[in-house]
Amino acid sequence: MNIFTRFNQQTRLRFAQLVTQISLLACSLLINNLVLATTPIRTEAWYQQNTIANLQQLDDSINFVVIGDWGRNGHYQQQAVANQMDNLMYWLDGDFIISTGDNFYPNGISSVNDPYLQTSFEQVYSGPNLFEPWYLTLGNHDYRGSVLAQIAYTKISQRWNLPERYYSKTFKLENQGDIASNNNQILIVFLDTSPFEADYQTNDKYISVRSQNAEEQLNWMEQQLSSSHAKWKLVVGHHPMYSSGKRFGKTESIRQTLEDRLEAHQVDAYIAGHEHDLQHNKVKGKQLHHFISGAGATTRPVKNRSFTRFAKAESGVMAVSVNSQKLLVQMVNAQGQVIYKTELTAQNK
Repeated sequence: MNIFTRFNQQTRLRFAQLVTQISLLACSLLINNLVLATTPIRTEAWYQQNTIANLQQLDDSINFVVIGDWGRNGHYQQQAVANQMDNLMYWLDGDFIISTGDNFYPNGISSVNDPYLQTSFEQVYSGPNLFEPWYLTLGNHDYRGSVLAQIAYTKISQRWNLPERYYSKTFKLENQGDIASNNNQILIVFLDTSPFEADYQTNDKYISVRSQNAEEQLNWMEQQLSSSHAKWKLVVGHHPMYSSGKRFGKTESIRQTLEDRLEAHQVDAYIAGHEHDLQHNKVKGKQLHHFISGAGATTRPVKNRSFTRFAKAESGVMAVSVNSQKLLVQMVNAQGQVIYKTELTAQNK
């Protein structure tokens, strides 16, 4: 084989790869445009005709929505949930959105130019009330692609916030508390929980997990929690410690890693995804509440357990309204129905 033959073969191969990439992008854009064509035009009149019955908002509150396990090119109820989430943010007067991870199925994204960023995020969550800040965490499916690309997208998108694999945010409550003691604040710690899962250390699908220093992250988390005197302390991570869903009995790694630490620092709630459903779990004798919001698209069956307060296999999201006295959680399905609500009282910290 001479050099010209090799050159021609390489050229044909690269051309074929380019054609394949263009075809995949064209198909994704076509599918997403068809989805967008069915999305209603949102006017003030539209929102007034689509009220959410029994939705509550606390006085002087910070309000946000939690969604998880969503990135599916608008399919498997993702678009329906996105449409209702826009409506929910309108009526809740939402300040921001939290993602509990698995932002792109099945294998994350490859770069900041990956078409999935458009077809699974930008074009799906296009409602006018969804352009508030998004604070994201990483799920196991995100680790199958480029985690660094998702972090880098923070500098490109005006609403995407994932500055590091783990980070924290503090929010000030309105007209409440003693500013000097920071008692009028909400601390939210966003974790990267995949390095805490023992099974991932030997699974080649998650090979990049092996390079992460779990102990360093835990030390950082404890420093964040111990140094804060915030009225509310919330921790967000992809993997749940307790589940009434598919992974019942399979959450030992994350529970052994986090539960005692969060209890010791008087964390009010741990918010997770991973399970494709909506849950509220509480273990007798423990102060920590466990919420799961992983129903941003497809769902899986659930079954009540000894710790279950609520579990529903319905696509939807979790709405949170919090002030200096109370934290109100409401589960809202893709049809705009409030299917569960519960209220937590602030601890004396």
